[in-house]
Amino acid sequence: MDTTPSNGNRSAVDFLANLAKEFGFAVDVQSESLNGLEQANIIARTGSKPVPGEFMLQTHLDTVDPGTYSLWTKTEANPFNASIYDRELFGLGAADTKLDFLCKLFAAKEFVGRDLKRPVVVVGTYGAQSGMAGAVRLVRKKKVMASYALIGEPTNLKIMSSGKGMAVVQVKIPFTDEEREYRSRHDTEESSSSQSKMFSGRAAHSMAPHLGDSAIVKMFSFLQQLPAGIAVMELDGGINYNSVPSSAYLEFDLVGGLRSTVAEKISAIWRVVLDLEKEFRNFKEDGFIYPFPSLNIGQIRTLEEGIEATGSCRIPPTVKEDVYEGWMSRLDKVCRDVGAEFKILDYKPSFESSPGLDFVISCQSVLNDLTGEARLGKLAASTEASVFNRLGIECLVFGPGQSVGNSHEPNESVNVDELETAKNFYGRVIEKVCL
Repeated sequence: MDTTPSNGNRSAVDFLANLAKEFGFAVDVQSESLNGLEQANIIARTGSKPVPGEFMLQTHLDTVDPGTYSLWTKTEANPFNASIYDRELFGLGAADTKLDFLCKLFAAKEFVGRDLKRPVVVVGTYGAQSGMAGAVRLVRKKKVMASYALIGEPTNLKIMSSGKGMAVVQVKIPFTDEEREYRSRHDTEESSSSQSKMFSGRAAHSMAPHLGDSAIVKMFSFLQQLPAGIAVMELDGGINYNSVPSSAYLEFDLVGGLRSTVAEKISAIWRVVLDLEKEFRNFKEDGFIYPFPSLNIGQIRTLEEGIEATGSCRIPPTVKEDVYEGWMSRLDKVCRDVGAEFKILDYKPSFESSPGLDFVISCQSVLNDLTGEARLGKLAASTEASVFNRLGIECLVFGPGQSVGNSHEPNESVNVDELETAKNFYGRVIEKVCL
């Protein structure tokens, strides 16, 4: 089922709601139209109604855009065609995180109708790729009353007790009147003097930018080498703010003589970004796969009125709020200086759960029995834990599958044995926490 940002997740929720009802869950579907698309949260309870102190198992049901279909070589160039090779299941959302929801649902169904001291609620949300909108709406409508939560994310069956925060940022750079006039005249001419250039990189999840190779960064570096006064006809690259872009495209005209061009404005903003990236090296926090703050320019588009770029800034828990705000202020200032607009579209803070909590210790004990490994880790990705933790819900992040080098990339996969282990983990944690 297609639950990408351009399609919505309603079809998946309808399917899962019917399945959960067959299992005996009390099911509530929370619907919303978001950006013109049908979205929904599914809330499946082992009991009949919300109870203070319940135990929540949450997973997001939406996925990123699959990118170029032909790169999905394990699924016959169709990312929605689930395919199994040697107990490895391939397909978009296999690890991040559709199948994790099924693991939770199948584990929790064994407790439907039982007398639990802490009832279980299994939640599937929308909007992980749009500011965790589903989790936010769940909270605003007070649909859950949890004290503890396991948040789904591919962690390779490791328990994550802290995670980075994330700001989603947007920059809009308008064309000058002179540029608009030239672009309009250029479009009507029979012959063209413009040149084009493709830039190739390597896709990766933006939580591990060092494993990718940004095509947009290459394009910006190339732009800085061009003479002043050029006309940018088109800039295009990336698929979303949350992924390192693997391709970018530039069309330009070496006309010369244009003033205050978008190319010059991009170069000025980019210099500040590079300065920030140097400063990020002073804020190392060990334990994360990428131990520094990061700023990924994930997508850039040419619109009629100008250039629009979106990106994500990831912030470790040790970075203080005033430091983060200072970084954002510097980006805002350089944008205003060149006549551009800077916006923070969304911000989710980092989260941490104390290693000494009974809930944490219980989860570690269960995982140690199943895998012999129970060390707590740190997650570079931003998750719904950032939303729920602010309400005082103690959160841990856990799930089958590898994130780095797997999710947000073609041929995403998860091992079938890991799915079975995850299901058993959820079931045993329910026994410890709820019986």
